[in-house]
Amino acid sequence: MNKKRVGIFGGTFDPVHTGHIEAVHSFLSSHLIDEVWVVLTPDPPHKSESPDRASFQHRLEMLKLAFDGMARVKISTIEKELSRPSYTLQTLQVLSTKYPGHRFFLCIGEDSVSSFHDWHRYKDILNDYSLIAVKRPGSDAEKAQPDVLEKTIFVEHKPVDVSSTGVREGKSGIMEKVPDEIASYIKEHELYAQKRSA
Repeated sequence: MNKKRVGIFGGTFDPVHTGHIEAVHSFLSSHLIDEVWVVLTPDPPHKSESPDRASFQHRLEMLKLAFDGMARVKISTIEKELSRPSYTLQTLQVLSTKYPGHRFFLCIGEDSVSSFHDWHRYKDILNDYSLIAVKRPGSDAEKAQPDVLEKTIFVEHKPVDVSSTGVREGKSGIMEKVPDEIASYIKEHELYAQKRSA
């Protein structure tokens, strides 16, 4: 039986922006996978708590707006149901058990390839899953560990120079790289820098 090939693209998406959306397009255009599941992380173990962080529900609503109508993309809240801290390995193992007819890949940015050896039990991830990566501005995968590079497939991608941090901080011109529906949602709900300028 040919298993459905699914790429897992996880993150806090705080907020989701054009860079994330274009990355998903590139993952799908690679023809390496059939679908991308965008997995929203409730509380990432490697990131400190920020007073500007949007709630899980706000981030979920923005993801729904960003990927509405996009074929072969699903939004997953599976990590909300898992024990904390929520590590990528646990997510992949739970999904593999729940969907035995699927083969899962981990979709990441080039910056994550460089630091992948710092991830929780990264060797266990590499033993069972391959990585699919897109280039990111200012990142250099040559700094990655050899065992990580061996399991990484780089796909064609035109990177967008935008970050969620920049959006939260309200940097000049940054909202031009955020979809209109997301920018409107941020303004309507007074998220991030909107709180400080209100």
